[in-house]
Amino acid sequence: MKYLHTMVRARDLDETLDFYCAKLGLIEVRRYDSEAGRFTLVFLAAPGDGVGEASDLGRLTPCIEITWNWDVEEYEGGRNFGHLAYEVDDIYATCKRLADAGVTINRPPRDGHMAFVRSPDGISIELLQAGESLPAQEPWASMENTGSW
Repeated sequence: MKYLHTMVRARDLDETLDFYCAKLGLIEVRRYDSEAGRFTLVFLAAPGDGVGEASDLGRLTPCIEITWNWDVEEYEGGRNFGHLAYEVDDIYATCKRLADAGVTINRPPRDGHMAFVRSPDGISIELLQAGESLPAQEPWASMENTGSW
């Protein structure tokens, strides 16, 4: 068995790609438009992840598949989706970069190990410190949760 991808739906493709690519730092590795199905699929990977060959359609791993249906549709609560998780080199630097870009840190990294943010489509993203937890650091150590995560 081989992990392929996780699919999440987007209300606004540009806003969603701004979050995942410009703010979170993922890269677009493949895009597919279906005129007949009236949807666009965009496959994203973390920099440095092995993603296979672009010609190996549908087998790019590990990826997030962003599905954007061209007809307007509202998605509530991320369609009860749990979360995506990414390991980061420096949880504090990552959260600061995201906060500086306007992303709400829903669960700050008070423990130097874990934080949560949400995409514009309500998908919960868990950020985990690579290796050992970092020592507690302000302003994160005393920051309260914001919203749900």
